[in-house]
Amino acid sequence: MTKIFLTMICAFALSLILGKILIPILRKLKAGQEIREDGPTWHNSKAGTPTMGGLCFIGASLLSIVFGFSAIANGDRGVLYVLLLSVCFGLVGFLDDFFKVKYKRNLGLTSIQKACLQMAVSAIFLYILYKEGIMTADLYIPFWNVSFNIHPLVFIFFAMFVIVGCVNAVNLTDGIDGLATSVTIPVMVFFTMVAVMEKKLSLALFPAALVGGLAAFLVYNFKPAKTFMGDTGSLFLGGAVCGLAFALDMPLVLIPVGLIYIIETLSVILQVGYFKATHGKRLFKMAPIHHHFEKCGWSEEKIVYIFSGITVIMCIAAWFGVRGRF
Repeated sequence: MTKIFLTMICAFALSLILGKILIPILRKLKAGQEIREDGPTWHNSKAGTPTMGGLCFIGASLLSIVFGFSAIANGDRGVLYVLLLSVCFGLVGFLDDFFKVKYKRNLGLTSIQKACLQMAVSAIFLYILYKEGIMTADLYIPFWNVSFNIHPLVFIFFAMFVIVGCVNAVNLTDGIDGLATSVTIPVMVFFTMVAVMEKKLSLALFPAALVGGLAAFLVYNFKPAKTFMGDTGSLFLGGAVCGLAFALDMPLVLIPVGLIYIIETLSVILQVGYFKATHGKRLFKMAPIHHHFEKCGWSEEKIVYIFSGITVIMCIAAWFGVRGRF
């Protein structure tokens, strides 16, 4: 437990330091965010805000858990696989951010390019977890504390879509200052506590490091944001959220703890579907749903507080829902 708290504190300090160093560099490189043409007009003032700031908490979390890698020598490699998954998704996000910055447009990699890369990374990760015995094909149902055995190939196929969907849901949530950061902190606290209760202490180091790294990043990311995490940060976080759920062999826990991510994604799906079905009518004033609330007059701070509060409540509920496993 001492190592977990030290990791969290170390990540917090490193993320603060990296922010001080990285943000001026990103400004000099003119790595500014291009604002969506169809986005809220009041977001235009954010154009040019440095993106790829997610490198702060990524670097901080990776550096702060280096001393915990001694656990790998004892056969506990789950943390390494989750780290590699997160880093791979972060690299996909970095490529996306790089093309946005280079060509000065809001769109980077194409949807097909991102989907293919994400599916490939997910498939490799799941195959390794299954072969190593870290993940089973038993689908654990929180709250009921029962498991259903599924054919491994069916489970992996299902899990690939869960991972890709969840990663992109986290990416959609990163639409206003501090939102994805604030929502993900309680999710990482939840995974830290679950890993500790399951005596997977080395695995607990990663979400603990992200709690510290994200808390410090919020200093730079809360409104008015001095930097955005970019796809580099949001896809890394998405990979971390999914990777931890599967490494702990409880993917369905993503439903309660990731409720905000799911709502954000559903709002986009419903908006597009309704728009096509009604030939131009809109279900929401704007999607994802945080923009709808902005257009209803909510401040960015209010949205962040409420969405984060909902996540805290759902993480507490999920904690009681999985306690039967311990």
